[in-house]
Amino acid sequence: MKAMILAAGLGTRMRPLTDHCPKPLLEVAGRPLIVHHLERLRAAGIVDVVINVSYRADQIIDALGDGTDHGVSIAWSREATPLETGGGIRQALPLLGEAPFLLINGDVWCDLCPSRLPDLGDDLAHLVLVDNPDHHPEGDFHLDARDRVRAEGTPRLTFAGLSLLDPALVADEAPGAFALAPLLRHAMAGDRIGGTHHRGAWVDVGTPQRLRALDQGLRASLRSET
Repeated sequence: MKAMILAAGLGTRMRPLTDHCPKPLLEVAGRPLIVHHLERLRAAGIVDVVINVSYRADQIIDALGDGTDHGVSIAWSREATPLETGGGIRQALPLLGEAPFLLINGDVWCDLCPSRLPDLGDDLAHLVLVDNPDHHPEGDFHLDARDRVRAEGTPRLTFAGLSLLDPALVADEAPGAFALAPLLRHAMAGDRIGGTHHRGAWVDVGTPQRLRALDQGLRASLRSET
């Protein structure tokens, strides 16, 4: 299986930290956030990685190169301007191929092992969902008793920014910028989206405050292990 890490965003919520450093290279516990993703992928046996870049793209590419230093092989998908999630995936399809792939938002941190996720079967996607954080109490989707993801219903859970996707979900869309969420909701209406409720550690690293909290938490965990 291949993986795609979304790293093309402008990082506006992280300013001023991202004025001169792209968000994927912001450090957590001594390593760039995106390196934590690469290490977790390698540990799960996923070594073919596609990364889309736009804002300060050269900085990210220069820092990671072809991935050899992190035990993976990186293919880069450059975007002249950010294409949003759906458009970014659509542009990267020639690098991803026709098989389902793991999609990771570059600005989350999660301790989920990707190998725990089930095969897609006839589904177009399998979403990882988490309990609603304080900054997003209304959640995104409902996970029913059959582990099917629904656009409506309660209780609500938050999309963790990790998923398995079938390229067919976006393959028929015209190139250009477009969001992924409407395509997911359409597939939910056709009962083609499954989900997993992850109850482990997860952080949406969307603000400088949450970045600091994650950094402090990981450093404390590392100290307790030594």
